[in-house]
Amino acid sequence: MADITTQQLAELLLGIARAQHAIIEAMENSKAGFKSTHFRPMLESASRIRSNHPDTLADLPSRLLLQMLGRTGPDAAHVARTLESLIGGSRPAGGESLDMT
Repeated sequence: MADITTQQLAELLLGIARAQHAIIEAMENSKAGFKSTHFRPMLESASRIRSNHPDTLADLPSRLLLQMLGRTGPDAAHVARTLESLIGGSRPAGGESLDMT
């Protein structure tokens, strides 16, 4: 098996988040208010954005999906930098974070 780069992993995670976002939008179109009433609170809980825990790889997919719900989604370069910092055990350069609080 070939080694996967952080850029490739970032693109894969963003593709998965886009697919999940499409499902959320379909639910929102069939039942208005689904996103804000049901989905977002559960996703915020899953991403642990309100806890004072450091970012982890386990929280990253939920945080990416939360960003997809905003006006502008995350870009692959930023996600790759975040992955590198999480895998390397350091914080993202320049204070960047996927923290949604």
